[in-house]
Amino acid sequence: MDLTFGPFVFETADMRLMRDHIEIRLRPQTRRVLRVLLLHRGHTVGYEQMMAEAWEGTFVSRHTVDVTVAEVRKCLGEFGRWITHRAKEGYSLDVPSSEELIRRGWHFWSRRTREGAERAIECFQQAADECPGDFRAYEGLSTCYLMLATFGMRPPLEVYPKFLEAHHQAAAAGMTGELHCNRAHGLHLFERNVVEAEAEFLRAADAKPTFGATYVRTVMLYATLGRLDEALEMVRRAYRAEPLLPTLATIEVDLHVWRREFDLATVLGAKAVELHPYLQVARAAYAQALQFSGRLDEALAQYRLTSVMCPDLPWLRALEGTCLATMGLERRALPILEGLEQLRKTEYVDAYYMAVFRSALGQRDKAFAELERACAENAAPLFAMKVDPKLDTLRTDRRTAALFASLYPQRAPAGRVDAGPRIRRVVSVNRS
Repeated sequence: MDLTFGPFVFETADMRLMRDHIEIRLRPQTRRVLRVLLLHRGHTVGYEQMMAEAWEGTFVSRHTVDVTVAEVRKCLGEFGRWITHRAKEGYSLDVPSSEELIRRGWHFWSRRTREGAERAIECFQQAADECPGDFRAYEGLSTCYLMLATFGMRPPLEVYPKFLEAHHQAAAAGMTGELHCNRAHGLHLFERNVVEAEAEFLRAADAKPTFGATYVRTVMLYATLGRLDEALEMVRRAYRAEPLLPTLATIEVDLHVWRREFDLATVLGAKAVELHPYLQVARAAYAQALQFSGRLDEALAQYRLTSVMCPDLPWLRALEGTCLATMGLERRALPILEGLEQLRKTEYVDAYYMAVFRSALGQRDKAFAELERACAENAAPLFAMKVDPKLDTLRTDRRTAALFASLYPQRAPAGRVDAGPRIRRVVSVNRS
């Protein structure tokens, strides 16, 4: 019977320890000690009992037991703290009572919807309340808040501070590859600090080379900097790390759209939807590729389906309306615009996509007003202003360049990154 605890699975049949489907190499005696601790989790295993079960009755010194248990702790990384020592008694592996809540939280998060994120937050918050020392609860909270801001599910100015607070509490137990990656993503999208963001992404890749999200998010950073060839290399590295990562298929489509390789993006978009049919951003990326390839009827069908699948993301409706306007069907597009304007009285509607929508309707000045609002609200999609073809009709206007400069006033030339502004600076610039 396999023994599961935290992110680990101990396969008792062949004595293998797996973390996130990757084997952690252990010497045979260390495996035996871990197995004993797992079989008696929550209970203290005395020195004599440990010798009897892990060393099969062979007498060894207490120092040898201590050293071997220390090896187990080391192999568990940040979870090594779950092994506690009671003087003159022995060792105990105590998995926090929040374990089930943590599992449920990540299950809800994996839906990548607003409802899923909010239910995940409930689980992680309950876990944090029950076990304040369980850093995983805070990592879960920070990841959910970051997703809400990144996907335009909630106002970034509202949820990003919550991300920072939860991330700080999670990092108190030590920075992992995932935590470095999340911090880098926040630095890039919401603090507009490309220098520190790239440095953090490098730390994330060094800490955990198999974490595909690091490379996916680095693609987004390189899009901001116009380094699209380097972004392609990041996509390749991501495929080597996590080939079935849902957001990887999406960012690959986006990248080829940014490179104006629309036919290739369409082929890749069809594959992305085949692999991840319920991921709204994958289908939206496919629809966008179809739209720029001139296949507007097919694009509209995909936009509509995506809106039905995920009604709690209003920007999807804005993209549907944009497609209708592009097709010359303004009469059908205008009710969508009116509905979104009514909705934004009570819900967050990403102004970036409203700018795209109004531009397609020929409302140029109102489109710029929406872009200014997106800057004031610190909207996530602004990172792609320089490469997104949806803004092509606005990019020739000097107002677009001025807005981008306000976000990245010291943007680096290709191949190098210079310092960018902190979040306070971005907000103050755009409110003036």
